[in-house]
Amino acid sequence: MSAFLPLLEDGRCGLNEFFHLSLAIILKHKNQPVRVPFISSFSFSWSRPDPLLNRCSLVLLYSLFHTGNPPSTRAQEAPPSNRLEIHAEASPLPEGAITAEWPRFNGPLDDATSPETKLLEKWPEGGPRLLWEISKGEGYASPAIRNGKLVLFHRLEGQETVEALDAEKGTSLWNFEYPVEYRDRFGYSNGPRASPVIADDLVLTHGVTAWLTCLELKTGKKIWQRNLAEEFEIPQSFFGKGSNPIVMDEKVIVNVGGSDQRCVVAFGLRDGKVKWITRDTWGASYSSPVKTVIHGKEVCLVFTGGESRPPEGGLLVIDPGNGTKLARFPWRASSFESANAVPPLALGGNRVFLTECYEKGGVMLAFDEKFKPMVQWTDETINVHWMTPVLSDGALYGVAGRHQLGAETFCIDPLSGKAFWRDRMRWSDEINGRSVELELFRGALLKVDGSFLCLSEIGTLLRVAMDKKGWKIKDKTQLFLAPGTWTLPAISKGLLYVMQNETDRSTGKGPRLLCYDLRGK
Repeated sequence: MSAFLPLLEDGRCGLNEFFHLSLAIILKHKNQPVRVPFISSFSFSWSRPDPLLNRCSLVLLYSLFHTGNPPSTRAQEAPPSNRLEIHAEASPLPEGAITAEWPRFNGPLDDATSPETKLLEKWPEGGPRLLWEISKGEGYASPAIRNGKLVLFHRLEGQETVEALDAEKGTSLWNFEYPVEYRDRFGYSNGPRASPVIADDLVLTHGVTAWLTCLELKTGKKIWQRNLAEEFEIPQSFFGKGSNPIVMDEKVIVNVGGSDQRCVVAFGLRDGKVKWITRDTWGASYSSPVKTVIHGKEVCLVFTGGESRPPEGGLLVIDPGNGTKLARFPWRASSFESANAVPPLALGGNRVFLTECYEKGGVMLAFDEKFKPMVQWTDETINVHWMTPVLSDGALYGVAGRHQLGAETFCIDPLSGKAFWRDRMRWSDEINGRSVELELFRGALLKVDGSFLCLSEIGTLLRVAMDKKGWKIKDKTQLFLAPGTWTLPAISKGLLYVMQNETDRSTGKGPRLLCYDLRGK
């Protein structure tokens, strides 16, 4: 660690905001050396006003004290062949419960909400029952669920793998794989970022190297596959490709960001053929397109902008029928080391909310009948990094903050941008007999059955009541203790699916998909 101190003191650690160091910190406990598997994430900014934070911000992720070597935070070993571990059978669905599929990473409505009802009103001691778990490879993709099938997209032993599981039992139904060569330049996962999309009887995946694949949901049979990086001459991206596709009007719409200004491309759902191209100098982002209706017309919202010089990007409003560009609104940080990542949020009333974490923060737009965007308000402190804010009962909820340190949960008035409240969601807990202070950090929010399910960056699951007056934790449990918990959970038919993307510091278990029973009575 001492070798890094001169670099930390004058900020010469390079790669600016995207450079992260992972190291173990040795502490003394009862006069004995104890190895603590903290993950210390140093992030460097040349533009932040605070002189101390301009050198580094150190975030210690809470973990358990033990004497073994800390597990690696880099590329994970391939899971064993017998990957599934079954713990219990699911409870029956409550009579009259409303259930829903989860066909995309932000749910059935692309807004991190679910209409499901009759979930557990009070969690049992120790948290919801774990039904099954299956080890997984690298990647940050969330599962997609339809017709009793769960589709998992990850990287196993150098292969991008699409596999279907029984959503209730976790048993394997089929898998499809292909080789991929990708190594993250900044030390993050080498697996896919974009989540699978289920459209009718088909599954779509967009891999980290831009392989776009269409499979039959029932069997896993390949319908078509295209190498977008090669075909569209896509330039290098900070963290590989990460924008989820969206299906509209029998077309698969992707923020490609290829050469010759081939920004957004639509492919035929059934045949994979190019149907239209929307041209723009703006490139591919890590945001995902969403559909909405503006002045009675269905449109596709694409929040563009990734690695480019000069840094460019913003919102494109596109006619999904022919690719016509109806509106263009620039919204991108001026720093090269930045990218747009949060999906546009359609709020009704011809309004769209955008947010990014590097400089500009949030902006509320309203569109006139000619699709001219008009700024309603801006707030640079509503700077969400990647999780989709949630609209509920006339308030907009989310987590602002580029870094773990100082990330705040907010509740704002979407009409004015004024805050009802902002707070660092903290709580005390006991781990191995030790009292620790934990936080949500840049966690995920999922609104379902009258409450928010919140998943912290290190694996704490909370059921939280939130309204314009404040927040209150109703239930909480530590599912695992692993950094990089950046994937929104999925819920379908009363079962909650959680992705653990790195090794559990408390048990040593590698990355897993875990299924929990939230069915009430």
